[in-house]
Amino acid sequence: MTTDTNAPYRCGYIAIVGRPNVGKSTLMNTLIGAKVSITSRKAQTTRHRITGIQTYDDAQLIYVDTPGFQTRHANALNKNLNKTVTNTLISSDLILFVIEAGTFGPADQQVLDLLPSEVPVLLVINKADRVKDKAVLLPFAQQVAAKFNFAAIVPVSAKLRFQLDGLEKEIKRFLPENDPIFGPDDITDRSEKFLASEIVREKLFRFVGDELPYTSTVMIEKFEQEGDLRRVFAAILVERDTHKSMIIGNKGARLKEVSTQARQDMEKLFGGPVYLEIWVKVKSGWADNEAGLRAYGYE
Repeated sequence: MTTDTNAPYRCGYIAIVGRPNVGKSTLMNTLIGAKVSITSRKAQTTRHRITGIQTYDDAQLIYVDTPGFQTRHANALNKNLNKTVTNTLISSDLILFVIEAGTFGPADQQVLDLLPSEVPVLLVINKADRVKDKAVLLPFAQQVAAKFNFAAIVPVSAKLRFQLDGLEKEIKRFLPENDPIFGPDDITDRSEKFLASEIVREKLFRFVGDELPYTSTVMIEKFEQEGDLRRVFAAILVERDTHKSMIIGNKGARLKEVSTQARQDMEKLFGGPVYLEIWVKVKSGWADNEAGLRAYGYE
């Protein structure tokens, strides 16, 4: 892609928001070309403000993947997550409001109602590849566009990389003129220790699925590096003994699978060998305790 050398450099924060499971994390990972935000079919997967960075000759795009806005549970964890979403919206230069092609329900509307009028918003219609009759996309887009003053509308498929170049072009248009904030090789502002805990949590949700309550979390108790080798000691926190046995599985098979898949993902992301040890601890009530949330990294 050619760039105008006389054009001013653009840099800014782009919040990615939407109800759970519309593909926000997949979109960010695909845009920056690396897996820094975890994905799973289970709602509530992203719990933190995750920053992903993509640097070009003419712009630096700093994406902020947010938790899906939660309405089902009123515990301290969800109040914390919703506060993260609203704070991110106010402090961003641009907002990507992500919805699923052909679907707009009350949960989408609740997120739309949170969007500030003073920040430009792009309507990103994800999973456009799943709509067999493309003729229905335009009226659907017009129907949603009538609900808010969007700066632009872009149908995409994060999974297939469809229209992502077009989306990036639109994003650059709305970013302020700024020097880059991060280095050219940075892909996230999160530490390897944090990314390790997120990778374990993703595998946990993928292999245990709907059987496991969303309040389970992962804590890295020790993270050491010797040359290229990283030694990671992780504890999975659950609320009941039954959840513990669910994760361990028959003769430890499920926990072994979680560990193997997590280690492979870490090695790919960190670019070196990883020794990973995981155990499961019962810690009831952590998700409804403000002090507990802070102790486990929830701001």
